[in-house]
Amino acid sequence: MVHAIRVHEYGGPEVLKWEKVKVGDPGPGEIKIRQTAIGLNYIDVYGRTGLYKQPSLPFIPGMEGAGVITELGEDVRGFKVGQHVTYAGPIGAYAEERLVVADRVVKTPPDLGDDIAASIMLKGMTAQYLLHRTYKVGPGTTLLFHAAAGGVGLIACQWAAYLGATVIGTVGSDGKALIARAHGCTHVINYRTENVVAAVKEYTDDEGVDVVYDSIGKDTFPASLDCLKPLGMWVSFGQSSGPVPEFHIGLLAQKGALYATRPSLHHYTATHKDLVDTANDLFEVVTKGKVKIAINQTYPLADAKWAHEDLEARLTTGSTLLLP
Repeated sequence: MVHAIRVHEYGGPEVLKWEKVKVGDPGPGEIKIRQTAIGLNYIDVYGRTGLYKQPSLPFIPGMEGAGVITELGEDVRGFKVGQHVTYAGPIGAYAEERLVVADRVVKTPPDLGDDIAASIMLKGMTAQYLLHRTYKVGPGTTLLFHAAAGGVGLIACQWAAYLGATVIGTVGSDGKALIARAHGCTHVINYRTENVVAAVKEYTDDEGVDVVYDSIGKDTFPASLDCLKPLGMWVSFGQSSGPVPEFHIGLLAQKGALYATRPSLHHYTATHKDLVDTANDLFEVVTKGKVKIAINQTYPLADAKWAHEDLEARLTTGSTLLLP
């Protein structure tokens, strides 16, 4: 028997229970992983609260981790026992050991390490598709990234700056503003003390930005639309403050014939080839030092409740790990 965090009913951080679980043998196409590091992400909160309903209760939360293969199921090719691997999904990461379908994992580069791998897969691959596929960022792009000092934000803002973009970030404190500036942001807006729309217009000579990357949801709508130039794109990829209110699609025309999209990593990495290509692109910029990873918080996996409390209180910056 090993331990895992399980959720028996939806609710606050207190529903995260440290329990003994039995992990069976891997089935056909599966591998068993002894986990060494687990990434904390806001999507874990969505699952815990029931905002994202799970197929059944109880369930083990968590979407991101890294570790060592201990067993291979039938028909698994390209992996071996003792190999270090990492993944982003499917759910079930908050565990000392777990089973994963082999085509959902990738090999961890030897010069990366499990801690870094577990802290970047979900957040870093999200940054990859946002900047390269949802809206292709490059020299001449001016963008607004909400929660610039968060896990996705610190990776995406550095990456966007490396691609030649002008990056405007929003944060919730002066301390986070310093962090955001050190990680690629040309301009930083403290949304607690500044008017975001007015500041964006000032920084862009009243033109607005080409694209807004918005993981906040309710609290940044419709202000995100007002930050865009005509024909700009609003990318809503999260909802940490709650779901975006329902709106009439005509609003996009009224505010400048805007584009809007709600992407997800699952669809951008649906095939194993897409997964590997996305991960390798991420690994390259990290191992070359173009994107530096800040693991600013670690918690024992058994204390996941505290980690969730701090995450929801916006007390974390960069990446956070849960350690089995």
